[in-house]
Amino acid sequence: MNTGNGRIAILTAAEKRVLGLVSQSHTNREIAASLEVSPATIKRHLENILRKLGVRNRVEAAIYGLSMAECSARNNAECPLAAWRKGRDSQRDKWAD
Repeated sequence: MNTGNGRIAILTAAEKRVLGLVSQSHTNREIAASLEVSPATIKRHLENILRKLGVRNRVEAAIYGLSMAECSARNNAECPLAAWRKGRDSQRDKWAD
């Protein structure tokens, strides 16, 4: 996977929004509802993201998106990695019950 910082700049604004939501573990249907577009539009955006970033699947794209996000602190509420960890931890709590 090529993770050069310049690749994120070649994404359109819509693709960046989609990548951000993919990085937060949202499904295509959830992303479509959030952005008020069709799931087919999200699928097309994802195809473009994969091609432009040179990654093979949505998991690699999500990792790329998280690794390129600028976080001033690991636990900063604005940090996608912190949001992912919080969501992961809340899921663990649900499974523990």
